[in-house]
Amino acid sequence: MADHSARPRRSVLYMPGSNARALEKARELKADALILDLEDAVAPDAKEEARAQVVAAVKAGGYGKREIAIRVNGLDTPWGQADIAAAVAAAPDAVLVPKINSAADVERAENALSDAGAKGGIQLWCMIETPLALLNIQAIAAKAREPGSRMSVWVMGTNDIAKELRAAHTPDRTPMLASLGLALLAARAYGLVILDGVYNDIKNEEGFAAICAQGRDMGFDGKTLIHPSQLDPCNTIFSPDPETVAFARKTIEAFEQPENRGKGVLKVDGRMVEILHAEIAKHTVAIADAIAELEAS
Repeated sequence: MADHSARPRRSVLYMPGSNARALEKARELKADALILDLEDAVAPDAKEEARAQVVAAVKAGGYGKREIAIRVNGLDTPWGQADIAAAVAAAPDAVLVPKINSAADVERAENALSDAGAKGGIQLWCMIETPLALLNIQAIAAKAREPGSRMSVWVMGTNDIAKELRAAHTPDRTPMLASLGLALLAARAYGLVILDGVYNDIKNEEGFAAICAQGRDMGFDGKTLIHPSQLDPCNTIFSPDPETVAFARKTIEAFEQPENRGKGVLKVDGRMVEILHAEIAKHTVAIADAIAELEAS
C-alpha cells in the first residue's frame, strides 16, 4: 500500500458538481484538496448534468497541485455505477464513495473502480457516516492492508452520524466523541489518512476555529469544509507551527548523529525525547515541507 500520509490535506473543500461557476472558482482557492460532489450537494434532477460538468472540469485541469476527488453517488443508487465509470474516465486523484458500512462495501467499491478500468494511481476514499460503519470499523480499516488496495483516506460524515444517532451538535461535540474516536483508532491502526467532518455554522468563526483545534488535537489529518471562507483558518490551525517544526528538525538531527545511533532516549534543548518522538518528528517535517512546496506553487 502506498503511503499517502505525507501529502497535506489540511483543508478539503466540497464543491457542488452542479455549479459550473464554483468548479471554475475552485482552481484559485487555497484548498489542499477538493471534493467535486455528485451526491448530497446535487438534486436528483441535476445528477447527470453535474456528472458531465465535473468530468469536463477534471479533464480540463488547471487545479495545480490541489488533490482532486470526485464524490460519487452510492453504488446502490440509480446513478452510482455511471458515476464510477465517468469518474474513472476523468482520472482524478481519488474517487470518494459514500455509505461504506462494511468490509464488503470496500470490496465492492474497489471492484467497481477496477471494472471501470481505473489506473493504479486512482485512490479510493471512503465516507464513514453511519453507526453500522463504526461498529464494523476495524474490518473496514483492515481492507487497506490487502495487496493492491486503493483505500487511502476516510472522510467522516459527521452530519449523517449525528442524524443517525439523534445526537445534538454541541460546541464541544461530546455526543460525537465516541464515533470520532473509534474511527481515529482504526485509521491509525491500519495506516489510513482521516479527515474530520464539516462545520455547518459558516458565520461562527470562533466556533469553527475551536472545532478545527479540537480535530487537530484529536489527531485528524485535516478537515472537510463547505465554504471558501473556512479555508484560511483551517489551513493555519492544521499546519504545524514553526516552533514545532524547528524542534522536530533538531530531534531528527540528534538521533542521526553517529554518537547517538542505537540510543532510545536523548536530551534535545533540555527536553527528554524518545526514539518514538523521532518518528513523529519525521512526519511533522514531511508535512511541513509538503505544505511549503504546495504554497509556493
